[in-house]
Amino acid sequence: MLKQKSVQRSCILLAFLWLSIAAWAQPGEKRIQYPPALKNAYFGVNIGYINYRFTTAEMEPGFTAENIQVPNMAVRLVLYGYQFNKYLSAQITYMRPVDWVKYKNVNGDQKSYSVWMNIAGLTAISTIPLSKKFSLSAEAGLGIITRKGFSIGNVAVVKSAVYGTLLTGGAVQYHLKSKWDIQASAAWSPAHKKVKQPSTIFYSAGFNYHLRPLSKARVDRNIKSGYFFPRQIFQVGYTTNSLGYGVNDAVSKGPVPIFWGGEAHLKQGVSINYQRNIFHARKVFAFDWGVGGGWWKSRDNNNAFYTLSIYPVLRFMTVRSKPLDLFFEYSVAGPTFISQTIIDNKETGEKFTFQDFMGMGIIAGKRRNLNAGIRIAHFSNGNIYPQNDGVKVPLTFNFGYVIN
Repeated sequence: MLKQKSVQRSCILLAFLWLSIAAWAQPGEKRIQYPPALKNAYFGVNIGYINYRFTTAEMEPGFTAENIQVPNMAVRLVLYGYQFNKYLSAQITYMRPVDWVKYKNVNGDQKSYSVWMNIAGLTAISTIPLSKKFSLSAEAGLGIITRKGFSIGNVAVVKSAVYGTLLTGGAVQYHLKSKWDIQASAAWSPAHKKVKQPSTIFYSAGFNYHLRPLSKARVDRNIKSGYFFPRQIFQVGYTTNSLGYGVNDAVSKGPVPIFWGGEAHLKQGVSINYQRNIFHARKVFAFDWGVGGGWWKSRDNNNAFYTLSIYPVLRFMTVRSKPLDLFFEYSVAGPTFISQTIIDNKETGEKFTFQDFMGMGIIAGKRRNLNAGIRIAHFSNGNIYPQNDGVKVPLTFNFGYVIN
């Protein structure tokens, strides 16, 4: 199991390091063209039907359940894909059901228990063009299945598991435009008898969005736009729960959650961050890479720990005015080292996790060299480990200096 966790961490870290090195190598004057790691990259969303036949066979001896519910709606995300040519691609994916498998009335206790499962993938894609608009593709590579089981008392009923396996599949694609593909696809992983895991098959429909190199006309238009985008930002932040966790809860518990909460709650912290712009469009969109560290204390037990992160930032400059520019920002899946794994008696997983944040801020001053902002954040491992209670980070107030 430790070996499989190491492989999983290594795949994620290598992908982010490659993106980061290529991103930071982007010369400042060429920020209006995609950096090498994003030229011909793609991202995707697929939604469909997942089937894994969880039964009493996955339970340990001595246990039975009156009813087992297996929800079938699931989503598969292409977190990062790269098209080497029209015949060969590679991609990192994440697949999970919308809701978890539930075992009900175990040994007559009238209770319900959840079994969480997701599949991370690192696969190669071979594509055969059928015409200008249609193509067929086959997929094969490494899948990492993570399952969080459950216990009654101190006795495991369905055991947790993390292991590597074959992940394969295929797709029929319709090339709507040069940047958009619509596809119907399937993915499959075999059963694993040793850990009592059934086979999994996923049928879906979805799309891929490709980042094609910008045309010279598009680049020239971006250059001539005259809109300001900060090249580098140094920030210092202070985190406090004195205003509560209302903002965190509003965006994570509503009818359409757009962020994450967490079982462990932070009380306060101090952080430093450096962000560097690697691409911006004409007026609104910018893409940055950042590195940062934080020193934190938890709410309940005053547990002290620190984090070190590297992360992407999507920034949207939504208001342009003479005194200041207003922006919204969103960051997801920034690889992070976290020094503690038990926080307020909550099991957050391993020391490898992810950082996410969302917020808003301003760029102000005559020379546009002053920055201030507010954000919320979250640490969790995305269920790549069975333990993933997550850490909720309340409002952080940032103050920064911009180098143009």
